[in-house]
Amino acid sequence: MTLTLAFQFVSGRYHATPYGYHVNEGLIEWPPSPWRLLRSLISVGYTSGVWNGEGPQGDARSLIESLAKELPSYHLPNAIGTHSRHYMPKGSLDKGIEKTTLVFDTWARLGDQELYVSWPEARLSPDEMSVLGKLLANINYLGRSESWVEARIVPNDEAVPPFNCVPDLGKTYNLLAQEQVALLSATNASAYSDWRNQQVENILANPELRPPEGRKLTKPLEKKRQKAIDPYPPDLIDCLQKDTNWLRKYGWSQPPGSQRVFFLRPSNAIAIGTPVAKGTFKSARVTAMLLAVTNTSRNDHALPSVIRTLPQGELLHSALVGISAGMNQDPPPMELVGRDANRKPLRGPHEHAHIHPLDLDSDGHLDHILIWAAMGLSGNAQSVIRAARRTYTKGGLEPLRLAVSAHGDFLNLSHMRGVEGKKLSQIVGKACKWRSLTPFVPARHIKKRGKNTLAGQVVSELDSRNLPHPKSIEVSALQDAPRYGRFRHFVVSRSRGQKPPRAIGYAIELEFNQPVAGPIALGYASHFGLGLFIAETE
Repeated sequence: MTLTLAFQFVSGRYHATPYGYHVNEGLIEWPPSPWRLLRSLISVGYTSGVWNGEGPQGDARSLIESLAKELPSYHLPNAIGTHSRHYMPKGSLDKGIEKTTLVFDTWARLGDQELYVSWPEARLSPDEMSVLGKLLANINYLGRSESWVEARIVPNDEAVPPFNCVPDLGKTYNLLAQEQVALLSATNASAYSDWRNQQVENILANPELRPPEGRKLTKPLEKKRQKAIDPYPPDLIDCLQKDTNWLRKYGWSQPPGSQRVFFLRPSNAIAIGTPVAKGTFKSARVTAMLLAVTNTSRNDHALPSVIRTLPQGELLHSALVGISAGMNQDPPPMELVGRDANRKPLRGPHEHAHIHPLDLDSDGHLDHILIWAAMGLSGNAQSVIRAARRTYTKGGLEPLRLAVSAHGDFLNLSHMRGVEGKKLSQIVGKACKWRSLTPFVPARHIKKRGKNTLAGQVVSELDSRNLPHPKSIEVSALQDAPRYGRFRHFVVSRSRGQKPPRAIGYAIELEFNQPVAGPIALGYASHFGLGLFIAETE
């Protein structure tokens, strides 16, 4: 009799990481491995009271062992791989601020489709089927705890979709339509028992674990023998119940009683790719969007250095223009290209988008990109920014990954938590004193007197942005101010656009009579990361 089970994910999501991989590697175990299915049934037995602390006995034990004898087949519904990113508290403080770590949560989006799992040669007794029915009635998740699920036994007279994920039996398969995926599976209970007995026999054959000839087994020696065989669970059911701490204690890289088996699944089993937005993104206009920048290795020191602020801003701007063209947006969003519907430059007080690569954790490497526009970001502009999933850097071996981590007005962004949130609030908040976060590069030749002096150009830039005149303007000598030590290494000339009169950056400190709201970005290439100021903290 064929046994078929159906699983429906209540929230439309399936969260699970393949065995042996870290959650931040962004992989999805699809389909759920046979090992995971058996462990889930055993877990439900404890939590639902189907058996007590002694574990499965009688029919329950034979049920698990019967399902372990055979590799199942699956019908995989259409799935879309997606993920979110958030900062997980680490439970400790750094200078009074809670430490966090970036965590990826990856899942398969399934909607209301059902996953079918079948054991064609299963031979379960009525009592075993009764136990299975109780377990399925009480199961509430499969995979991680947020993968809420409802499960049932499929009647034999119910039509079942064709099984499109089956064990790889070594036959030739269609390389274009199918792909191999390794799933963790249980071995046959009797095969494990034979293997375990052989291991124990070999271990106990060690002369150090045998009593001298003619003498009885002493308690210390008996304890030593037991310790030597503790890494080998007595049966398959016990193997399925071992946790990570136990495996680490005894040095197992893979649970005893398990095996990796290749299955063949459709090559498009999990669809992953950049979504193509059609039409207008149905969202209210927002002031700013914050993108997180990561790489596959999760090595923050492999991210671009802060001295490449301008090149990274330029690269992302070019990518956004290309994405807009690929979406057939005609005309493109004016806030992103700085031109109106007739392709003429906007004549406002710098109302179009600023792209500011940022080092929010102050490690010297760019980890976020702030995109904001005084005129706001329209739905079309937001759809373009959301579609930007990657960017590049000079000398990088792989693209950098992008994901929207926040959007809204500056008040929303100023309330972000952690070290990153504190620094961002200094960029978008209000203050009387401001200092250069990136070099200020004059847009015109500096004169000794008149409006084109260095201070005059700063005031002119503030006027063009409808900002008040400062009470004082100070230019810091780079050699005398350690905080500006990197400024001399910054790239301060665009690779494609107009060059500055002189490729020299300055560190400026401003003080106003009244608090002024940020962001404040002045001078040459201020729309691509240069000339950005940060509030001076007392």
